[in-house]
Amino acid sequence: MYPFDYHRPTTLAEAQALSAAASEAQWLAGGMTLLPALKLRLAAPSVLIDLAGLDDLNGIGLVDNGVTIGAMTVHREVAESGQIRTAIPALAALAGGIGDVQVRNRGTLGGSASNNDPAADYPAAILGLNATITTTRRQIVADEFFTGLFETVLANDEIIHHISFPVPELAAYVKFSNPASRYAIVGVMVAKQGEDVRVAVTGAGACVFRAPELEQALAADFTPDALTGIEFGSVELNEDLHASAEYRAHLITVLTRRAVEAALGR
Repeated sequence: MYPFDYHRPTTLAEAQALSAAASEAQWLAGGMTLLPALKLRLAAPSVLIDLAGLDDLNGIGLVDNGVTIGAMTVHREVAESGQIRTAIPALAALAGGIGDVQVRNRGTLGGSASNNDPAADYPAAILGLNATITTTRRQIVADEFFTGLFETVLANDEIIHHISFPVPELAAYVKFSNPASRYAIVGVMVAKQGEDVRVAVTGAGACVFRAPELEQALAADFTPDALTGIEFGSVELNEDLHASAEYRAHLITVLTRRAVEAALGR
């Protein structure tokens, strides 16, 4: 690692003041991506600001027919929350399938959203469930939050405070995971709310994205059969040692079908 100054503030105001005073400050949430990057000398912040001491960023609650989750809430808490299992079981199941036990006990919702890893699970939940991201500056709708590979609309000194997920009528998340890391080679979140259907895909491209053609078919008929004959194009999809672009395109339709079946309880 390169040398850096470490701070663990206890209030948001203190955290923001530390960030404003530093030229190259970096927020530390669960550290699942940042710490390995520091060890490999791929990142070299002058100041590391640990958000673990900010109680305001923790917690789960039900508000206005939705679930609100603090940014520093770890994956295990989401997976085990009775409130989330009742309101949005697909979200609890998704959190329970992230990484391994150690990752689920350290990784956070806000850290995952801010990092926007192309193979992470939470971006699919945020986009698929049409969540709203509340930061220290503003509220951001899911469709405007993720912008590209490891990129979001967040400013360098902006912190996610909490994320609000509306309770869907039906929803399910299915992924084809890497057997070692459990990252999504392809993951699909399908959610239905009245006539609105959202299909969010992670792992397949440089950034999580929606699949309008699949959404339109399911909006007309929310059954697996509605997807018969639809072939997802492989242009601009990821290709690596785990799967070709063509295979990922095939997985998108297969996993969307399975997600619809799961949402319908089949």
